[in-house]
Amino acid sequence: MIKDFNFHGDYITLGQMIKVLNLLESGGQIKLFLQEEKVLVNGEREDRRGRKLRNDDLVQIASLGTWKMIQVAKQ
Repeated sequence: MIKDFNFHGDYITLGQMIKVLNLLESGGQIKLFLQEEKVLVNGEREDRRGRKLRNDDLVQIASLGTWKMIQVAKQ
């Protein structure tokens, strides 16, 4: 099942997304996690925590789930 992930602004980084999901807390933990775990962005392996995620991107984290990036307009 694909879950929506709402964010403000033009993009959110993969590292920021992982922090918001409360999966990990520090950049060092995230870097190691991305090297060891299978993380796909739009079907391609990704290991950069600075990867910019934009509207409609799909992020798959093995055994945790899949999220569709939804850009929320500023009000």
